[in-house]
Parts: sequence; C-alpha cells; structure tokens
Amino acid sequence: MAKTPDPATPVDRSEGDVNTSPERDRWQQASLDSATRAVLEEDSRYFLHQALSTPCLNAVRGAEGIFLEDLQGRRYMDFHGNSVHQLGFAHPAVVRAIKRQLDELSFCTRRYTNRVAVDLARRLCELAPGDLNKVLFCPAGTGAIGMALKLARLATGRHKTISMWGSFHGASLDAISIGGEAIFREGAGPLLPGAAHVPPPGEYRCLWACAERGGCDLKCAEYIEYVLQHEGDVAAVIAEPIRYGPAIPAADYWKTVRRLCDRHGALLILDEIPTGLGRTGRMFAFEHFGIVPDIVALGKGLGGGVLPLAAIIAREGLDLAGHRALGHYTHEKNPLLCAAALATLEVIEQGALLQRCRRLGQHALDRLRQMQSRYPIVGDVRGIGLLLGIELVKDRHTKEPAVDEAERVMYLALDRGLSFKLTAGNTITLAPPLVITDEQLDRALDIVDECLASVA
Repeated sequence: MAKTPDPATPVDRSEGDVNTSPERDRWQQASLDSATRAVLEEDSRYFLHQALSTPCLNAVRGAEGIFLEDLQGRRYMDFHGNSVHQLGFAHPAVVRAIKRQLDELSFCTRRYTNRVAVDLARRLCELAPGDLNKVLFCPAGTGAIGMALKLARLATGRHKTISMWGSFHGASLDAISIGGEAIFREGAGPLLPGAAHVPPPGEYRCLWACAERGGCDLKCAEYIEYVLQHEGDVAAVIAEPIRYGPAIPAADYWKTVRRLCDRHGALLILDEIPTGLGRTGRMFAFEHFGIVPDIVALGKGLGGGVLPLAAIIAREGLDLAGHRALGHYTHEKNPLLCAAALATLEVIEQGALLQRCRRLGQHALDRLRQMQSRYPIVGDVRGIGLLLGIELVKDRHTKEPAVDEAERVMYLALDRGLSFKLTAGNTITLAPPLVITDEQLDRALDIVDECLASVA
C-alpha cells in the first residue's frame, strides 16, 4: 500500500503556498463558518489530496472583475488568479462571445476546421514577431509544452533539452522532466532522458553571486554554453523568459542564449503560458529582450479567464511534421475556446491594456521600493508590467528566506480583502488583472504595506 505522507514532513513551496501549514490551519479556524467547512470537508472527501490544492483554503461562490467572493460573502481582490485573469473574471466581452458562439457552432470534430479557429490562428500569427506564423492549439499549457518538445525532436533529430532549475512548465510527466521543482519531481520515478538543467538567471539569488561583483556578468548564460558544448546534441533550450516570481534576467541574457542556440543547432522554446498576453506590458514577455524564439507556448489567459486554451506558435520552417501527429487533441479547434480567445485579444488591444499595464506597473514598483526602504524584512523588490515580487528575508546580508513571515503577511492580507500567491515560500507575487483601476491597485498596495508593517 502507498505510504500516507507525514503531515510534519516539509513540503516544497517553490510553486506556491501549500495546504499543510499551521498558519493555514489557524486562519481557517478563525475565518471560516460551518457552511464553508462543510463544503471543504466534502471537497476533501471526493478529490485526491495534493499539496497545492485539496484540501482547499476556502470555497468561492462568485468571480467577477478583479474580485473573488467566498461563501460568506467576503470579497477579495485576486492578485493570484492562477495567471489566467489578464481580463479579470467573467469579462462581458468574453462571455458575450462564448454565448454567441454557442448559438452558431458549439463544437468542431477532428478532420474539420471552422472560421473562428482559423481567425484565431491568423490573429496570433499577426501578433507574433518575426517568422512565428504557424500555430497549433490544445486545451492546456502542459499539452502545449508537450507539442513543442515533440516538434523540437522531429526538427532536430535530437532528444536532449536544457531547462532551468526552479522552473515550472506543467504537471505532466514530460513537463516535470524539464521543470525544476521538487514538489512535482520527487518520487515520480524515471523522467524523460536527456533533460539537463542549469541555474536560472536572477541577480538577487545568483548562484555565482553576481550582485556582489557589481551586477550580472552573464555567468549563467556561459554555463548554458558549457552544457551545449559538452552534450553536443541538444534539441532545445526551453525556459520561461521571466520566471513567475518574478525573476527578471539581465538585458543581454536572452540575446546571448539565442546566439548560443543558433551556434549549436538547438531550438529556443520560450514558455509564455503565465507571462504572455500582456502581463509584462508587452504582448509577449520575450519582446522586452529583443529576441524571437523558434517556438513560443501560450496558455492560461488565452481563454479569457473562462475557458481553457493553449497554443504553440512556431516559425514557418518548423512546419515539417505533416506525416506525424503532434497534438491530436479532441478540442484542438474548439470554436467556443477560440471565440473566447479572440475576444480576449480584442479587449487587450482595444482597451490599450499593454500601455496601461506598463504605467500601473511602474507606479506599483515605485511604491514597493518605498516599502523596501522602510521595512528591513523586504530584501528585494522587482517587477515588470503587472508582475511584481516582494522577497522577504530575515536578514538582508545573509538573505535567509523569511518563509513564516511571508505566510503571515499573506493571511493578514486575506483578512483585509487581498489574495496573492507566495513563490518559493518567501516571495509575495502580485499579479493583478490588467483591467484593475488605479484606485483598486493603490488600495491593494495599501493592504500590503499595512501587513508588512504588522509583521515587520
């Protein structure tokens, strides 16, 4: 029989806050009524348990705009959203598009295409830079990563990959093989062969302590070249252009990696599943670095925060698998999903959300830096667009992560009506919807300030 996990066993927190902490127990005891507890108990009874969800934190009865509403009628500004909510929840334009499509064509079986799927493919190709002009859809980001990996193998005749420790690309076996988080990899048994890992870029916690030498000198990129040289037959380097912490690479990092891939015959695959579609103030995060990958993966927000849809966009020269099946997904050209995505792209463009994201992001970053100057517990703040991080430390010199303190901040914020994600246990990750108002953003930042003051 399988061994029951020991509740006292530490759980890896790299991907988010976990449901096994005493702090969560205390919050639930103080905050949840009997009706909510009954729903959570039933949820726990029927769903398989896993550390990042069931047993769950709370129960939701509504989601609209930037807000979640729980069974007790309390509303929370959602700065987590599982990265699907660029437009918030239940955006009227997305809901209208889905309802209209239901009346016109609700499903498209394989072997056939439909107008809305073709329109979405064309629109994504128009938005993507360079020669990224071939598309394939599937229902989830993990599937998009799998399709990208298969295409890279077919295109290069190689199977090896280089990816980053600490990265997340999905929870399927192929995705955790290239991913770098223990919570998904440990105990999973043999993973994909040839999946090499390298340290991620990020100055604050650089393995080579670049901050102490005056800033990033691309030692992390040099190590990628070292692995490419010694492996010799790598199919692809696959990574998130900006780790969702965020961890923002130096300006020349991706230009260097792009050159290395070209030199060694490896493809560059960038996972934009959480960061694409405007989150960083550009349609694609890699646009900040002046490069174009061979394949980009999209997902999460592509379905407008309502329906699940993902895609890969590849350069035309990689359209060479006509004799094989890369995806073969039942909902590959689902018209409902595509209608939601088209409406999402239209709202982003017509609402000038990219420009708005850059303006609000800079305002938020300025305020976070003010908090850093007041609270020694704040070791680092960083951000790009509306993807912001506050890393809490016990000591700024040693940089020891302040995990317990970060968790207390999170639950204090929930009590004040703000929900966000913790990354790596000690980084407050703030990712509000791009449609948030100036006043709502400032109120959320006030809450963060109040909670930091209380804990610090």
